Amino acid sequence: MDLQYLIREPQNITPQTTIIFLLHGYGSNEQDLFSFTPTLPEDWIVVSFRAPHSTEFEGFSWYDIDFMDPEKFVDTAQANASLNGILDQMLRISNQYGLTDNKTHLCGFSQGGILSYALALRLPELFSKVACLSCYPEEKLLGDIVKDKKKLEHLRFFISHGTDDTVIPLEWGRKAADLLYDLSCYFTFREYMSGHGVNQKNYMDLMEFFKK
Repeated sequence: MDLQYLIREPQNITPQTTIIFLLHGYGSNEQDLFSFTPTLPEDWIVVSFRAPHSTEFEGFSWYDIDFMDPEKFVDTAQANASLNGILDQMLRISNQYGLTDNKTHLCGFSQGGILSYALALRLPELFSKVACLSCYPEEKLLGDIVKDKKKLEHLRFFISHGTDDTVIPLEWGRKAADLLYDLSCYFTFREYMSGHGVNQKNYMDLMEFFKK
């Protein structure tokens, strides 16, 4: 799987340069979260991936969703293939820039956030800060997560959800707090008066999280 992506390079890149990978939601594209770029630190590499599957209205998805059947809300085979494709592309890009002593951050919205949980908890040694926006931890993708608390203790999670989200219910999003608490992970869970999206306060808090 060869994913298309947008990238912003800082003026100087060293083995210590921080990189952040952005994963958009269902039906969107790589332009969506790349709009965060002007507010992210100027010395970071910013990479925003395009999901591999086409959807209606010229969008893309990481896996198909059957909105009429909760049992088929996740195509597990496609999701795992996307996870493998994302991981492979991440490693290739990091190697291309010679990043050997750096921090790698992850930010996903909705479907991209679901995959961010799976990536960070399967391979915690690869990541530092992880933002999961308007999503939930999908049990079907968390079967082989790391449960060694020492391997998870360096991770920092920022979780946000809209109180009026009609796409992914707030109750689903709250499952993250239970999961991360049980794993002894450091996390911030915040609810905002919004629907399935990121309002201004949410955005400001997210940027503050990444700049700390």
